[in-house]
This record gives sequence, C-alpha cells and structure tokens, in this order.
Amino acid sequence: MLIIPAIDLRGGKVVRLFQGKFNRQKVYSSDPVKVAKHWVRQGAKFLHIVDLDGASSGVSKNLDVLETIIAQTGVPLEFGGGIRSIEAISKLLNLGVTRVVLGTRAASDAEFLRKAWQKFGEKIIISIDAKEGRVFTEGWNRLSSKTALDFAKELKKIGFKQLIYTDISKDGTLSGPDMLGIKELLKETGLSLIASGGVSDLKDLSKLNMLKKRGLAGVIIGKALYEGKFTLVEASKFN
Repeated sequence: MLIIPAIDLRGGKVVRLFQGKFNRQKVYSSDPVKVAKHWVRQGAKFLHIVDLDGASSGVSKNLDVLETIIAQTGVPLEFGGGIRSIEAISKLLNLGVTRVVLGTRAASDAEFLRKAWQKFGEKIIISIDAKEGRVFTEGWNRLSSKTALDFAKELKKIGFKQLIYTDISKDGTLSGPDMLGIKELLKETGLSLIASGGVSDLKDLSKLNMLKKRGLAGVIIGKALYEGKFTLVEASKFN
C-alpha cells in the first residue's frame, strides 16, 4: 500500500481545507518546495499535489511551484486541479508530471473522458470526489447527477484500472476514512483504489492496509501528517 503525502496549493502556499471548504483553510507553509523536499527526505516515493486555485477556477494557477518541485525532488508525482482539456494534460506531462488527476471535466463530459483515456491511458487517473455516495465537481462545490459507484463502473467500461476515491465529508477532519464506501467500490467494481480523506492515526492505516488484497493500492494523507498525528517514517511500515 503506497503512502502518498498530499500537498494542497492555494495562493502559492501549502494549505489544508476542512471538508473542501475554502473558507475553512489552515496554512501550513509558504514554501511548498521545502515541504515537498521534507516528505521526500522522510521517505515519500510518490507525491499528490492539488492546485486548489485551479480546481475552483478551471485553470491551473500554481505551475511555477509545480515545475520547481519536479526539478528539485526527483520523485514521481501526480497533479490535479482545474485540468479540463487535452492540451492541459499534455502540458503537464511535458513538464514532468507522472500522472495527471482529472475530476470535474471527467465527471461531466463522457466524450472527453474517452478521448483522454485513448490518448494518455494510465498517465491519467480519475478522482471520484463524493459525499454521501454522490459525486461533486468544480472544487467540490457542485453536485453531479452521478453516484460514486456508477461513475466508477463507467471508468471500468472505458478501460481504467485504478481510481482515486475521496470522501469529501471526511477530508481534513481526522475522523477516519470512509471504510464502507471504500469496501463497496472495491467489491462492486474490481478496480484498484487509492483512498483519500479522513486518515487520523496509524490504526486507520492498519485498517486500510488490510484491504490490500481486495485492491487498495494506496492512501493519500494530508492533515494527519501536517498535524503530527504520526510521521511519514512511521506510516512507511505500511508501504
């Protein structure tokens, strides 16, 4: 199970939101590159970077920071937030992003989704961001007509083998991951899953680690690491 530190960018700073709410933000650092280097020194093998400005506006805003992180860390990473065109995906891959995370456009435009998969394959991954089983888009501000399970099944039909699943109601709360939702997606789709949202302690990681044989490939961790609930070194025993 891959342990993936999250770096959420807003206004060039590293922040965490509570349940994705932009008015409930905590700034952890004004130096994202320093944070990325710290996680790499702690043993991170992969980074998850989100452009929150891009997620809300539909246009990536923190590419200069991203380029510097790529140049100075040397570890693979995925990047998401406001990526809504084939051209934007190509640009990010050319910058050195390992995998591009798609959300809003993927959930709302089936033709775009199919084209993106045909062109980029596993260089893209879809993030299903859900609350009470329903998909949210546009920086988690707009309710989609899709359920998380139905969307996951759509992805499988297209050819995707892995997805990111975030329970918005858990994200940034330190209240534990959505174990029921994760188990349902694993059971009903047979897809590989990266879980995100709610991890609060090493016990949560232990519970998630027990789902490896069912297809849980990794977990994205944010607030628990930034708040010092455990260290990345401690979490790495689940890698």
